[in-house]
Amino acid sequence: MAGPVVIRAARPGSFDTGQVRTYPVDMNVTLALDEQVVARARKKAAALGKSLNQVIRDYLERLAGSDDPERSIEEFKRLSGHGHARGWRFDRDQLHERS
Repeated sequence: MAGPVVIRAARPGSFDTGQVRTYPVDMNVTLALDEQVVARARKKAAALGKSLNQVIRDYLERLAGSDDPERSIEEFKRLSGHGHARGWRFDRDQLHERS
């Protein structure tokens, strides 16, 4: 097994309340990975046109989800589609009818 792989994760932009200031901080994460796994993962990342670091960062961002409301709204709109109801309307009474 090879030495640890260090990943840098960037936090979102700085925030200034006037009294307290926070700034983005890079965080190092150390993983113990098999050398062969890392080599195979690098090849797959390269096939995607990305670095292994970028692939892992993308994965962690998807895993963690988004706290950005604008991004969430855009994703909701993208996933909602346009529909093809052809005039049909949802009817709550029909939904709850018992047969």
